[in-house]
Amino acid sequence: MTRRLISSGSPFEEVAGYSRAVVQDPWVFVSGTSGFKDGQIAESEVDQADQCLQTIAAALEKAGATMADVVRVVCYITDPGYFQTVGPVLGKYFKVTKPANTTVVCGLVDPRMKVEIEVTALKAG
Repeated sequence: MTRRLISSGSPFEEVAGYSRAVVQDPWVFVSGTSGFKDGQIAESEVDQADQCLQTIAAALEKAGATMADVVRVVCYITDPGYFQTVGPVLGKYFKVTKPANTTVVCGLVDPRMKVEIEVTALKAG
């Protein structure tokens, strides 16, 4: 089995020495993903969660997987109140497939970050 590394081009990946995703067929492990895009991050936790999931979907596509292949989600939020607003964003992406999910309230590395999401996918077939 060959390990394949996926990059999103984020400068954080080079600085911290990690990959956006690691493919070890048939598994895909996507790193914790924030709402940053092109160095910018939305103010709203809802918009941040949606951007996290868009970035994750792009990484999965590069890995030959889709959001439908996701079997595990870990969502990190900085305020317990965000569970009510971020939950529906997760539901938009996972309502049909219903992967296992854990949500953790914690601090994140940048004070602008309100949400970070990581997933594990098992490629179909």
